[in-house]
Amino acid sequence: MEPVPLLRGKRILLGVTGGIAVYKVCTLASHLTQMGAEVDVVMTEAATRFVAPLTFEALTGRPAYTDLWQTSGAGLPTHIAHVGLAHVADLLVIAPATANTMAKLVCGLADNLLSTLALAATCPVLLAPAMDAGMWSHPATQANVAALRARGVHFAGPVRGRMASGLEGEGRMMEPEEILGHIRWVLGRGGPLAGRKVVVTAGPTREFIDPVRFISNPSSGKQGFALAQAALDRGAEVSLVTGPVSLVAPIGARRVDVVTVQQMLDAVLGATADADALLMAAAVGDYRPATVSEHKIKKTADLTLRLERTPDILAAVARRRAETGFPRVVVGFAAESQDLLANARSKLEAKGLDLIVANDITAADAGFAAETNRVVLLDREGGVEELPLMSKAAVAEAVLDRVTRILAGS
Repeated sequence: MEPVPLLRGKRILLGVTGGIAVYKVCTLASHLTQMGAEVDVVMTEAATRFVAPLTFEALTGRPAYTDLWQTSGAGLPTHIAHVGLAHVADLLVIAPATANTMAKLVCGLADNLLSTLALAATCPVLLAPAMDAGMWSHPATQANVAALRARGVHFAGPVRGRMASGLEGEGRMMEPEEILGHIRWVLGRGGPLAGRKVVVTAGPTREFIDPVRFISNPSSGKQGFALAQAALDRGAEVSLVTGPVSLVAPIGARRVDVVTVQQMLDAVLGATADADALLMAAAVGDYRPATVSEHKIKKTADLTLRLERTPDILAAVARRRAETGFPRVVVGFAAESQDLLANARSKLEAKGLDLIVANDITAADAGFAAETNRVVLLDREGGVEELPLMSKAAVAEAVLDRVTRILAGS
């Protein structure tokens, strides 16, 4: 778990109520802390029956608050916990959020530290409900959910699954990684790309030979998905056009699944009609079979394929951009095995790009399917920035920083 710029220094109030899902919240608190947030945990008395406050103190390195009359720690604007904590929070997350706690929030009750703090807080509020399926579907609970949504409260889940009771249904708390995605989405809404439309492509394309065989490449889509998350963290409205991958889209992204290059071209042209930026991270196939067999080709002899060029997505974008001015910024990617800088510069100029991200696919620790990448950023003004080996999330942050600056100056 690496630090996330969006979360660095953010004060997260993590309200924990009584329920077996509390054990998942320990992981959530740990992840938030590792990602750079300052996490203040506030527990109801019922929550302490499942997990001791000491557990959260060990995971966050900060005091856990349980008592309405407890004084706040150093660095807060007042010694009264529910006032001091409420005034410094960037986000209040309640997980698990029980039916009882949600009912209190609707009615404005303040009978414990958490409910009192919720009344005093002026920051956004995110709830991760957890309860038995019958409790979640009850008209009273659904009315409370509707009332909270109308007040601007955000919800993460619940989802369908097995309950502690042994029953199956909707009411299970989301997993910590999913809740983290919702936290990032809420915190990013006021970022430097707020109001901007960003389109990201990711993953491989497939061109079929017959119903069961195709030409493709080993792209995992990880770099493209990291770019989508980085754009969301900056407040952008993100469309993620992806080839066949096994990844889960970041919370808040509009996902468009495609298979062939033609499908990706159609999706990109549709999504970028009024977009501010296109980040073309997909590994788009350059060739496809000239003919596709309607039936499976039997393995009776050697197979000879005649290939033809696939549509050039970036060239089509460049033509439309010349006519309409959209997308305002276009970022390309160059996966090369030789003459990295020369080939990348040639592609940047030929496609009319603002920025190109070049990487050497022969490196064992970078490129396709790896968790890390080592890239060089080349811009249209002739600038060259070599980045060291880093995670694909860190590469995405560097690229989005450049895109943000270009848009700010346009």
